[in-house]
Amino acid sequence: MKFVAKYFPEIIMKSRPVRKRFVKQLQMNVRNLVGRNGFKADVQGQWDNLSISINSDDATIRRAMINILSNTPGIAFSYEIEEHEFETLDDAYQIIKQVNGPSLAGKTFCVRVKRRGTHEYNSNDAERYIGGGLLKETDAAGVKLKNPDVTVQVEIRDQSLFAVKNRFTGLGGYPMGSQGDTLSLISGGFDSTVSSYLMMKRGLKTHYCFFNLGGSAHEVGVKQVAYYLWDKYGASHKARFISVPFDGVVKEILENVEDGHMGVILKRMMYRAAEQVADMINLDTFVTGESIAQVSSQTLTNLAVIDKVTDKLVLRPLVVMDKPEIISISRQIGTEAFAATMPEYCGVISVKPTTEAKMDKVLAEEAKFDLAVLNKAVEDSVHQFIGNLVKEENDALEVAHVSLPSPDDIILDIRHPSEIEVAPLDLTHNKIIEMPFYEIETRKGELKEDQTYLLYCQKGTMSKIHAHHLNKQGMANIKVYLEEKPKLVDTKAEKRALWEASQKAEAESGADSGAETKD
Repeated sequence: MKFVAKYFPEIIMKSRPVRKRFVKQLQMNVRNLVGRNGFKADVQGQWDNLSISINSDDATIRRAMINILSNTPGIAFSYEIEEHEFETLDDAYQIIKQVNGPSLAGKTFCVRVKRRGTHEYNSNDAERYIGGGLLKETDAAGVKLKNPDVTVQVEIRDQSLFAVKNRFTGLGGYPMGSQGDTLSLISGGFDSTVSSYLMMKRGLKTHYCFFNLGGSAHEVGVKQVAYYLWDKYGASHKARFISVPFDGVVKEILENVEDGHMGVILKRMMYRAAEQVADMINLDTFVTGESIAQVSSQTLTNLAVIDKVTDKLVLRPLVVMDKPEIISISRQIGTEAFAATMPEYCGVISVKPTTEAKMDKVLAEEAKFDLAVLNKAVEDSVHQFIGNLVKEENDALEVAHVSLPSPDDIILDIRHPSEIEVAPLDLTHNKIIEMPFYEIETRKGELKEDQTYLLYCQKGTMSKIHAHHLNKQGMANIKVYLEEKPKLVDTKAEKRALWEASQKAEAESGADSGAETKD
């Protein structure tokens, strides 16, 4: 199978050296993601597109490749194509008719040809010839040059024809890693998840800093959100997850700071801690999900006061967005459902909050705060690579896993609903309950003590996180279901070896069968 990815228009507009750098970065990113998904592909960065060739027709690999191209920053859209050799224009038409003809039934269409090389015809000639043939010999409703139901994309390079089977929309933006690194202050809600996504889409390698105000359950929830974002949009690069225990800081504020200024000072303390964390990993910026006037600490006056506590550049991609806009993006990227269940802990210390904090008053209140508490919180912070979250969790507790469930085991499919829709789990002998990972904490009361439950997700990562967490709570009947996956054959040598082995087995079987018949 073969795919072609087209670059985001802003990449095409760059100068030649910058464009080459972006293309090289995108090429490397796609190669990293292909390797991470466990299959082989030839990824070639060309001037106007990225070409991906895979020596396999496996449906699982195809879905994985489509997912990569649809969720990798820097790609405007991608095509699944068939490559054919041809001689005449009629040969080209016959190929297009076979590939695209069935999809035109009852629909309007147009043909767009991009040609390169020396031919007896130009692109317009090819469009008219192929389009006329399709109109005459298929069940298409007619030709429509503006806004047709189907656009038949054809590319001709010398004597090679590339017929487009499917088109997939990409994220756009810049290739991950092309714009440097940043630190996202993530709480797991709508704002912080959307702002993290927008940074990744713009090409920034995004790390995550979490201020733990709500205990282990809150941390597990935020870890799974961060992992989901990284796994879907940023897994081409390693990213850090830093957890800072902030309960002592909150206690210090509650005991010593005047009620109206608690919210502003908490944010300033978070900025101070974020600055120290950023210095630890050599970053000059951090990202917040703040939006003007969304809450009391986000008025222009209060934001100006909060900003003065750090010399770092504070990026606010949501600063002028309305809440419905933010939720809409959250819905598009798949974080809405579990962001909605994430509690807002910052609000617990807002008692008659001021909307116009004065700098002198803020400094006076902060003078009552023991900064040693803040420094201790930063010292106690835990640094992890997101890809290693499960491994590091399992260092403390082994999680039991099963590859062949017994008939009485119940499978809990904890994948995101969009993943279940694309590839539903089909097991003949087991009951399957859909329980998305962001609902486990609220629905764990539904699980019976005398029943064995096997958590299932595509890679086993979320399953292990939640099984580990539930095991620590005393629920020993929770295990992980890991599918046995067949070995993928990617090389000609491997295919040849398998074919020879099968031929030998057949010959031996035939000889044995013949001997028995003769007797």
